Amino acid sequence: MANKGQIGVTTENIFPVIKQFLYSDHEIFLRELVANAVDATEKLKALAASGDCKEELGDLKVHIELDTKENTLKIIDNGIGMTEEEVDKYINQIAFSSAGEFLEKYKDQIGNIIGHFGLGFYSAFMVSKKVTIETLSWKEGSKAVKWTCDGSPEYTMEPCEKAERGTVITLYLDDDSKEYAEKSRIEGLLQKYCKFMPVPIVFGKEQEWKDGKYVDTDKDKVINSVEPLWTKAPSELKDEDYKEFYRTLFPMNEEPLFWIHLNVDYPFNLTGILYFPKLKDRVAVERNKIFLYCNQMFVTDHVDNIVPDFMTLLHGVIDSPDIPLNVSRSYLQSDAAVKKISTYITKKVADRLESIFKEERTQLEEKWDNLKLFIEYGMLSDEKFCERALKFALLKDVDGKYYSFDEYKEAVSSVQTDKDKKLVYLYATKPEDQYSFIQAAKDKGYNVLLMDCELDAHYVNLLEQKLTDTRFARVDSDAIENLIPKEDKVKLEMKEDERYDLENMFKAVLPEGKDYFVQGDNLGADAAPVLITQNEFMRRYREMSALGGGMNFYGSMPESYNITVNMENPLVARIWASKLSDVKPQAELPAEAPSDASEEEKTKAREAREAVRRAHRADVEAFASDNQLLHQIVDLALLGNGMLKGKSLSDFIARSYSLIK
Repeated sequence: MANKGQIGVTTENIFPVIKQFLYSDHEIFLRELVANAVDATEKLKALAASGDCKEELGDLKVHIELDTKENTLKIIDNGIGMTEEEVDKYINQIAFSSAGEFLEKYKDQIGNIIGHFGLGFYSAFMVSKKVTIETLSWKEGSKAVKWTCDGSPEYTMEPCEKAERGTVITLYLDDDSKEYAEKSRIEGLLQKYCKFMPVPIVFGKEQEWKDGKYVDTDKDKVINSVEPLWTKAPSELKDEDYKEFYRTLFPMNEEPLFWIHLNVDYPFNLTGILYFPKLKDRVAVERNKIFLYCNQMFVTDHVDNIVPDFMTLLHGVIDSPDIPLNVSRSYLQSDAAVKKISTYITKKVADRLESIFKEERTQLEEKWDNLKLFIEYGMLSDEKFCERALKFALLKDVDGKYYSFDEYKEAVSSVQTDKDKKLVYLYATKPEDQYSFIQAAKDKGYNVLLMDCELDAHYVNLLEQKLTDTRFARVDSDAIENLIPKEDKVKLEMKEDERYDLENMFKAVLPEGKDYFVQGDNLGADAAPVLITQNEFMRRYREMSALGGGMNFYGSMPESYNITVNMENPLVARIWASKLSDVKPQAELPAEAPSDASEEEKTKAREAREAVRRAHRADVEAFASDNQLLHQIVDLALLGNGMLKGKSLSDFIARSYSLIK
């Protein structure tokens, strides 16, 4: 006789709560039901191992059966099954008085609720209009029982004819959930969530090609690997095993650089394999490629809170039953255990990198270009990792030679220490564009590092803080004589009106839209007539701002350039001499108004002085505009910095032809 009753809740809206709050993603119903079937099978194995269950276990598998015509889906196991009392306890008694009280009570420790309250099973009602359970317990003398519920708190429970131990759950799919009656959809979900569960999951039959089409064979199609690589001891595995597993996880990816096998059982349980992928395009880095499993069941690929942010660049698998999840197993709960796990993973990654540095240095150098973004990101975002990384991080110079920080200091300190006893690290970002500056540095006996990573503006800032008595300077940020000054330099003596004329003369022929700071200097007769550079501090902070470094003040400032005019260069000397002969000296400025003059008299005096300056400036600008040699040396400097474009470039080419006729 059927036994009717109500599920043990005092709210009529338990199923809407499950659908809308507990499980935001309906597809996970299959994960939950298969996980329950796997648990039932694993428990039977444990009972047999302890000697409590002495009956023949048989072939322990979980079968998924889909009937597309009837819109039904079955999850079948031959695990421990349930007695009528157990069905009543684990299915009928959802132990909370109301949805609101339940959610409030367990909002902080909601991670352990699924197993305790049977809510995993109730996820079936997200996609079903009716669910039945047919089950027979392993216990001697048990009778089979059938439980039926249509999605309301009412259920029926009655005897049934099931003769084999285990449980069959049948889902009668809703009309709006017909996607789950499609074979490809179910197979996709099983591949996603159940690919590595510890019990064979069977869905359909293996197929073979016959008579021009694929047909089913008699062999069950097992969709999962019950012993994934991370569950095995590293000593049992070869490099090819790790590479093959990587190809299984990421079939479209290139071979990884190397990997780390995680295996710890105290103070928490954690296993997994993390791979260092090749980062060919360092701008479009793939994230969310670390898959979190719980006892070999896929949970999520969002592991931001388990590993530090920089490690989300890695690929692979982490499996831990100790990571607290919310009721839908989709999001991490804040917990001290998570922080310990994060710290452990960081340490293991640093250990692996340091061992490669010490034992496989050549391999590290060969892979450095792919690793550099990861290492720099880690050093910038994680203080402990930074401390470790200073021991194994590499510096690469423009000639392709690699150094540790200690090695580099020893190699260049005798030559690249300035008058203030600071070691100067010269670096280039685009060697082709900065060739002349690099060559000038080499001619001085200096070494130039290659810093072409997207994070290098932030990175050099960090290194200046971490390395004592050290500063970084981009090789094109000043004249080479000024980058590593060995003694106090005697400044070029120019009168104020001469500096004023020099500034206006060059600004008159420079492109508009940028800020220029013009100054004269003695760089030697053989040095270039004009040097265009960007201030190291301003340029670096603009780049940091562009990368989201929070330097909005610098990021909003117009781009600025230092224009250094080499007054010892013969061409500049000719131009300057022409200016002195062609432009009359500025007329004497009218006297300033006395301090006791009226505001009107002071204003007239200022305007009179400014009129004289303006007239003289107009003469200087007119001279500059007509001086072809001045245009030519400025355009050559612009061309060398990649700043000559459009009409200006066309004019330069035409002028060059006219000058060499």
